[in-house]
Parts: sequence; structure tokens; C-alpha cells
Amino acid sequence: MFINTIKVNPLNATSKEQDDVVADEEPLEIRLGYIDSKQGRAHKSVAITMRTPGQDTELTLGFLFNENIIQSDKQVIDIDTTKENLIRIELSNDTSFDIKRLERHFYTSSSCGICGKASLEALSTYGAEPISNDQFQIRAEQLATLGNNLRIKQDLFHSTGGTHACGIFDNLGVVLNLAEDIGRHNAMDKLIGQLLIEKSLPLRKNGLILSGRASFEMLQKALMAKSPMVVSVGAPSSLAVELAQEFNISLVGFLGEANFNIYHDDDRIII
Repeated sequence: MFINTIKVNPLNATSKEQDDVVADEEPLEIRLGYIDSKQGRAHKSVAITMRTPGQDTELTLGFLFNENIIQSDKQVIDIDTTKENLIRIELSNDTSFDIKRLERHFYTSSSCGICGKASLEALSTYGAEPISNDQFQIRAEQLATLGNNLRIKQDLFHSTGGTHACGIFDNLGVVLNLAEDIGRHNAMDKLIGQLLIEKSLPLRKNGLILSGRASFEMLQKALMAKSPMVVSVGAPSSLAVELAQEFNISLVGFLGEANFNIYHDDDRIII
């Protein structure tokens, strides 16, 4: 949206009014329809996220996939977006999940719901397995171009300066697709949701690049998509590094054209 601002130059003590474009931010409520073992079909609000409007269906499907609620878009029998800032998803009768785990996840102050070793152990209970080393490699010089390749395609960031991006890339360093949002986790969910719709999962032969830092939450989403590599322009967190080590995800941080840091598994990077 356009906002009237005052641009100040303290060096020469001048100011002027001008229009500025800021990234939109609005809440989105995700409501699920599902079969409850006791009361039959039930409806429940499972999450409220602050997001940049657009690609709400992709965001929601990516969120449900990354939380292991659905494994295919075929498990979704109806999507209702008629109400503003509300999306209602009806799941098929044979789709089952732990609603209590979902509630615990979203009504805690931690971004991951649970912490440390328990977080990693929980991923194994969702069926997550270490990613094999035999399907993806990229040359270091091609990897170094990814940050610029991503920035070129960040249209929303160029107009607002206020959004994150998540993209997928191939072994030649080409950014094949990306999604943008004011929240980095939403950008990842939008991208994964789009790939789910396109039947392009799992991502065994593609890496993921993040415009910001690599947190546990972002690595968890990459693991669910079975991507062998996560590259971030910023820093990784300690728990993100532990997740990468536990599930054999190549993790790169502080990506720049001149250098970058490999935090786990340099076997997929040809130096």
C-alpha cells in the first residue's frame, strides 16, 4: 500500500513529503474441517498468521504439509476463501492427525513449540528420515551466484524493501521459483504449497535458498519437503545446525559472492 512519508536528510537539514510503498500485512485464520473420532465432522481454527495477502491457498496447503497434517493435495476436498482473511479447508474423511499436538504447537511462545533435543526427536515421530547424498551436487562458484539470482526475482522486495523470499534452485544455481511474504516462514509455506499443487514434491534434486536467517522452523519445513540443501543469506541458529546434522541436510549460511560458510555436509558442494 502507499503511505505518505516525510523523507529527512539530516546532513543538509532538509525534508520533503513523498509517497512510499510498504508491504501489506494482515491476519489469516486457517480453519480445518476434519473427522473427529467422537463427534464426527468437526471444524476448528488451528492457526492465525500475519501474512502478506496473496497465495493464501498455497500458504495454507504448504503449512498443512509442513506440519504433516496432509501429505497430498488430494486429501483436501474443499477450499473456501469467500471470507476475508479466513480460509476454510475441508479434509477428506480418511485424513487423520493429532489435533492436540497441533494445539500445543501453536499456543506456545516458542516458534517451534518445543525445544532442543525434544524438537529433533519429534521430527522422527512424524516419519522424517535423513536425506541421502546421491541425488544433488552443486559447484561452489554456482552456489555463490544464488543470492543475486534470488534478489533479481524479488519483485515485492524491490517495491517495498520489507519482505522475505524463499526460492528453489537447481544444480546449476538457477532459481526456478520463489515466493515472497512479510514473514519468512510464510514465504516458505507459500512456495511449498505451490510445489504441492504442481506435484513437484519431494525436492530431492533441488535446494532451497532463504533471503534471511536459517532457523529451526525453516530447516524443519525443508526437511518435510525432503530438500537436500538449505542456503541462507543470513546466519543459521544452533538448533538449525543440529537439525541439519541429524537429518543430513547441507546447510550454508552468510551466502555472498566472495565467500560463504558451510555448517554441515560439504559433500554436496564441489569446491
